[in-house]
Amino acid sequence: MQFDILTIFPHIFDSYCDESMMKRARAQGIIAVESHDIRSATTDSHNTVDDSPYGGGPGMVLKVEPIIATLRSITRKSRSKVILLSPRGKQFTQKDAARLSLEDQLIFICGRYEGIDERVVTYIDEAYSVGPYVLSGGELPAMVIIEAVSRHIPGFLGKEDSLREETFSETVPYEYPQYTRPEFFEDMVVPEVLLSGNHAEITAWRKSQAKPITISKEKTEGKGVNE
Repeated sequence: MQFDILTIFPHIFDSYCDESMMKRARAQGIIAVESHDIRSATTDSHNTVDDSPYGGGPGMVLKVEPIIATLRSITRKSRSKVILLSPRGKQFTQKDAARLSLEDQLIFICGRYEGIDERVVTYIDEAYSVGPYVLSGGELPAMVIIEAVSRHIPGFLGKEDSLREETFSETVPYEYPQYTRPEFFEDMVVPEVLLSGNHAEITAWRKSQAKPITISKEKTEGKGVNE
Protein backbone atom coordinates (compact mmCIF):
# COMPACT_ATOMS: atom_id res chain seq x y z
CA MET A 1 0.00 0.00 0.00
CA GLN A 2 1.33 3.42 -0.97
CA PHE A 3 0.53 6.39 1.27
CA ASP A 4 1.26 9.89 -0.04
CA ILE A 5 0.82 12.95 2.18
CA LEU A 6 0.53 16.54 0.97
CA THR A 7 1.62 18.88 3.75
CA ILE A 8 3.59 21.99 4.60
CA PHE A 9 5.38 20.00 7.34
CA PRO A 10 6.82 16.97 5.49
CA HIS A 11 9.12 15.86 8.32
CA ILE A 12 6.41 15.73 10.96
CA PHE A 13 5.79 12.03 10.12
CA ASP A 14 9.40 10.86 10.26
CA SER A 15 9.78 9.84 13.90
CA TYR A 16 6.48 7.95 14.08
CA CYS A 17 7.05 6.07 10.84
CA ASP A 18 10.55 5.05 11.96
CA GLU A 19 9.34 3.15 15.02
CA SER A 20 7.59 -0.12 15.89
CA MET A 21 5.22 -1.78 13.40
CA MET A 22 5.33 1.13 10.97
CA LYS A 23 9.11 0.83 10.64
CA ARG A 24 8.96 -2.95 10.18
CA ALA A 25 6.15 -2.79 7.62
CA ARG A 26 8.04 -0.18 5.59
CA ALA A 27 11.23 -2.23 5.71
CA GLN A 28 9.35 -5.30 4.48
CA GLY A 29 7.65 -3.37 1.67
CA ILE A 30 4.17 -3.91 3.09
CA ILE A 31 3.54 -0.17 3.12
CA ALA A 32 5.29 2.93 1.78
CA VAL A 33 4.82 6.39 3.26
CA GLU A 34 5.98 9.49 1.38
CA SER A 35 5.51 13.12 2.35
CA HIS A 36 5.23 15.85 -0.29
CA ASP A 37 6.00 19.45 0.63
CA ILE A 38 3.46 21.64 -1.12
CA ARG A 39 5.86 24.58 -0.74
CA SER A 40 7.97 22.93 -3.43
CA ALA A 41 5.21 23.60 -5.93
CA THR A 42 5.00 27.36 -5.29
CA THR A 43 6.22 29.77 -7.94
CA ASP A 44 7.00 32.95 -5.96
CA SER A 45 10.25 33.83 -4.21
CA HIS A 46 8.69 33.48 -0.75
CA ASN A 47 7.18 30.01 -1.37
CA THR A 48 3.77 31.30 -0.36
CA VAL A 49 1.21 28.58 0.33
CA ASP A 50 -1.53 30.64 1.98
CA ASP A 51 -3.41 33.92 1.61
CA SER A 52 -6.17 35.89 3.31
CA PRO A 53 -9.73 34.72 2.65
CA TYR A 54 -11.98 36.43 0.13
CA GLY A 55 -14.86 38.08 1.95
CA GLY A 56 -12.74 38.80 5.00
CA GLY A 57 -12.37 36.92 8.24
CA PRO A 58 -9.60 35.77 10.58
CA GLY A 59 -6.61 33.64 9.67
CA MET A 60 -5.25 32.41 6.38
CA VAL A 61 -6.38 29.86 3.79
CA LEU A 62 -4.18 27.36 1.92
CA LYS A 63 -3.98 28.25 -1.77
CA VAL A 64 -5.34 25.95 -4.45
CA GLU A 65 -2.43 26.15 -6.94
CA PRO A 66 0.42 24.52 -4.94
CA ILE A 67 -1.87 21.80 -3.60
CA ILE A 68 -3.13 20.74 -7.02
CA ALA A 69 0.32 21.09 -8.61
CA THR A 70 1.71 18.75 -5.92
CA LEU A 71 -1.20 16.35 -6.38
CA ARG A 72 -0.59 16.19 -10.13
CA SER A 73 3.11 15.45 -9.59
CA ILE A 74 2.35 12.17 -7.78
CA THR A 75 2.35 8.97 -9.81
CA ARG A 76 -1.06 7.41 -9.40
CA LYS A 77 -1.71 3.69 -9.02
CA SER A 78 -4.67 1.90 -10.59
CA ARG A 79 -6.67 1.85 -7.34
CA SER A 80 -6.06 5.25 -5.80
CA LYS A 81 -8.09 7.67 -3.68
CA VAL A 82 -7.47 11.29 -2.72
CA ILE A 83 -8.55 12.03 0.86
CA LEU A 84 -8.95 15.43 2.45
CA LEU A 85 -8.53 15.73 6.22
CA SER A 86 -11.08 18.30 7.33
CA PRO A 87 -13.41 19.07 10.27
CA ARG A 88 -16.17 19.02 7.65
CA GLY A 89 -15.42 15.44 6.69
CA LYS A 90 -17.20 12.25 7.72
CA GLN A 91 -15.99 10.86 11.05
CA PHE A 92 -13.53 8.06 10.34
CA THR A 93 -14.46 4.55 11.50
CA GLN A 94 -13.03 1.04 11.59
CA LYS A 95 -15.26 0.10 8.64
CA ASP A 96 -13.71 2.93 6.64
CA ALA A 97 -10.25 1.61 7.54
CA ALA A 98 -11.13 -1.90 6.31
CA ARG A 99 -12.61 -0.59 3.06
CA LEU A 100 -9.72 1.76 2.30
CA SER A 101 -7.18 -1.03 2.91
CA LEU A 102 -8.35 -2.59 -0.37
CA GLU A 103 -6.93 0.34 -2.34
CA ASP A 104 -3.41 0.42 -3.77
CA GLN A 105 -2.77 4.04 -2.85
CA LEU A 106 -4.18 6.69 -0.54
CA ILE A 107 -3.23 10.35 -1.05
CA PHE A 108 -3.89 12.66 1.89
CA ILE A 109 -4.28 16.43 1.71
CA CYS A 110 -3.58 18.00 5.10
CA GLY A 111 -5.35 21.25 5.80
CA ARG A 112 -3.86 24.00 7.98
CA TYR A 113 -4.77 27.45 9.27
CA GLU A 114 -8.43 28.30 8.59
CA GLY A 115 -8.72 25.59 5.92
CA ILE A 116 -8.11 25.15 2.22
CA ASP A 117 -9.44 26.86 -0.88
CA GLU A 118 -12.78 25.15 -1.59
CA ARG A 119 -11.75 24.47 -5.19
CA VAL A 120 -9.42 21.72 -3.92
CA VAL A 121 -12.54 19.71 -3.02
CA THR A 122 -13.16 19.19 -6.76
CA TYR A 123 -10.09 16.91 -6.84
CA ILE A 124 -10.79 14.71 -3.81
CA ASP A 125 -12.61 11.38 -3.51
CA GLU A 126 -13.42 11.41 0.21
CA ALA A 127 -13.09 13.71 3.23
CA TYR A 128 -12.61 12.60 6.84
CA SER A 129 -12.44 13.96 10.37
CA VAL A 130 -11.07 11.89 13.24
CA GLY A 131 -13.28 13.42 15.89
CA PRO A 132 -15.41 16.35 17.04
CA TYR A 133 -12.51 18.47 18.30
CA VAL A 134 -10.08 21.04 16.91
CA LEU A 135 -6.51 20.27 15.79
CA SER A 136 -3.92 22.56 14.20
CA GLY A 137 -3.86 20.63 10.95
CA GLY A 138 -4.51 17.42 9.08
CA GLU A 139 -1.17 15.74 9.77
CA LEU A 140 -2.16 13.89 12.95
CA PRO A 141 -5.47 12.71 11.43
CA ALA A 142 -3.56 11.49 8.37
CA MET A 143 -1.24 9.46 10.59
CA VAL A 144 -4.18 8.03 12.53
CA ILE A 145 -5.86 6.88 9.32
CA ILE A 146 -2.63 5.49 7.88
CA GLU A 147 -2.08 3.27 10.91
CA ALA A 148 -5.75 2.22 11.12
CA VAL A 149 -5.75 1.25 7.43
CA SER A 150 -2.34 -0.44 7.63
CA ARG A 151 -3.54 -2.80 10.35
CA HIS A 152 -5.90 -4.36 7.80
CA ILE A 153 -3.12 -5.03 5.29
CA PRO A 154 -1.90 -8.67 5.36
CA GLY A 155 1.44 -8.99 7.12
CA PHE A 156 1.30 -5.68 8.99
CA LEU A 157 0.23 -7.13 12.35
CA GLY A 158 2.07 -10.42 12.05
CA LYS A 159 -0.77 -12.34 13.74
CA GLU A 160 -3.98 -12.08 11.75
CA ASP A 161 -5.99 -13.19 14.81
CA SER A 162 -5.12 -9.82 16.35
CA LEU A 163 -7.20 -8.03 13.74
CA ARG A 164 -10.19 -10.34 14.13
CA GLU A 165 -10.32 -9.53 17.86
CA GLU A 166 -9.65 -5.85 17.35
CA THR A 167 -11.60 -3.24 19.26
CA PHE A 168 -14.58 -1.84 17.29
CA SER A 169 -14.76 -4.93 15.10
CA GLU A 170 -18.15 -6.53 14.54
CA THR A 171 -17.35 -9.39 16.94
CA VAL A 172 -15.83 -7.26 19.71
CA PRO A 173 -17.43 -3.79 19.83
CA TYR A 174 -15.27 -2.72 22.79
CA GLU A 175 -11.92 -3.77 24.19
CA TYR A 176 -12.05 -6.29 27.02
CA PRO A 177 -9.85 -6.00 30.16
CA GLN A 178 -6.34 -7.39 29.83
CA TYR A 179 -4.02 -8.69 32.58
CA THR A 180 -0.43 -9.93 32.77
CA ARG A 181 2.07 -10.82 35.50
CA PRO A 182 2.19 -10.35 38.45
CA GLU A 183 -0.96 -12.20 39.53
CA PHE A 184 -1.14 -10.11 42.72
CA PHE A 185 -0.58 -6.36 42.90
CA GLU A 186 -1.32 -4.53 46.14
CA ASP A 187 -4.96 -5.52 46.91
CA MET A 188 -5.87 -6.34 43.31
CA VAL A 189 -5.82 -9.80 41.71
CA VAL A 190 -6.20 -11.26 38.24
CA PRO A 191 -9.73 -12.71 37.70
CA GLU A 192 -9.70 -16.46 38.35
CA VAL A 193 -11.29 -17.31 35.01
CA LEU A 194 -8.18 -16.06 33.19
CA LEU A 195 -6.05 -18.50 35.18
CA SER A 196 -8.35 -21.47 34.60
CA GLY A 197 -7.06 -22.56 31.20
CA ASN A 198 -10.69 -23.02 30.07
CA HIS A 199 -10.70 -21.19 26.74
CA ALA A 200 -14.49 -21.32 26.31
CA GLU A 201 -15.03 -19.71 29.71
CA ILE A 202 -12.31 -17.14 29.03
CA THR A 203 -13.90 -16.19 25.71
CA ALA A 204 -17.33 -15.86 27.35
CA TRP A 205 -15.89 -13.74 30.15
CA ARG A 206 -14.09 -11.45 27.73
CA LYS A 207 -17.25 -10.91 25.71
CA SER A 208 -19.18 -10.12 28.89
CA GLN A 209 -16.54 -7.60 29.95
CA ALA A 210 -16.14 -5.89 26.55
CA LYS A 211 -17.68 -2.53 27.43
CA PRO A 212 -16.60 1.08 27.87
CA ILE A 213 -14.42 1.94 30.85
CA THR A 214 -16.28 3.95 33.48
CA ILE A 215 -14.31 5.71 36.16
CA SER A 216 -16.20 6.35 39.40
CA LYS A 217 -15.42 9.04 41.94
CA GLU A 218 -14.42 6.37 44.44
CA LYS A 219 -11.86 4.89 42.07
CA THR A 220 -10.25 8.26 41.48
CA GLU A 221 -9.80 8.64 45.22
CA GLY A 222 -7.52 5.64 45.56
CA LYS A 223 -9.56 2.43 45.30
CA GLY A 224 -8.28 -0.36 43.06
CA VAL A 225 -9.34 -0.26 39.43
CA ASN A 226 -10.96 -3.70 39.65
CA GLU A 227 -12.91 -3.24 42.86
